[in-house]
Amino acid sequence: MKRFLVLTAVLTGLSVALTASAAPGSGTLTIRHQVRGCHSWSVNGGAWKATQAVHLAKGGSLLVTNNDVMFHKLVKTSGPAVSYKLVKTGMPMKGTVKMPWAPGMMGRPGAAVKVTFPSKGVYRLATKFGEDYMPMGETVGEDNNLTIVVTVS
Repeated sequence: MKRFLVLTAVLTGLSVALTASAAPGSGTLTIRHQVRGCHSWSVNGGAWKATQAVHLAKGGSLLVTNNDVMFHKLVKTSGPAVSYKLVKTGMPMKGTVKMPWAPGMMGRPGAAVKVTFPSKGVYRLATKFGEDYMPMGETVGEDNNLTIVVTVS
């Protein structure tokens, strides 16, 4: 009986450890305006960089919010198929992209798209960006090309 209880405790601990280390089912990706490089993005509130990486569980998703002063269209550059769902249209203002939008488009400040990754694999995404909605000060250096590698397990 003692062996059974010890084995049960070990297996329970292993199960908890495996569950805790599993890839998350969702995350956030936020785009912002900045002076150096024009824009960058952050995964789950982490460091602001032009190139990001994230791990998700099969069927997981990223909520991508455009807090930049220009529109961004999220595009898959490689990997299995994804699905896009417009979650929030953002603030209407002069100079924004007219609706209806193509999949992955965030045509206004505050617009948000949920991208879902239904299959295991490595996905590469980027944004195509447009013109500023309003006059802005000069930025320093080349505009960043925003890219992310999403590994789905």
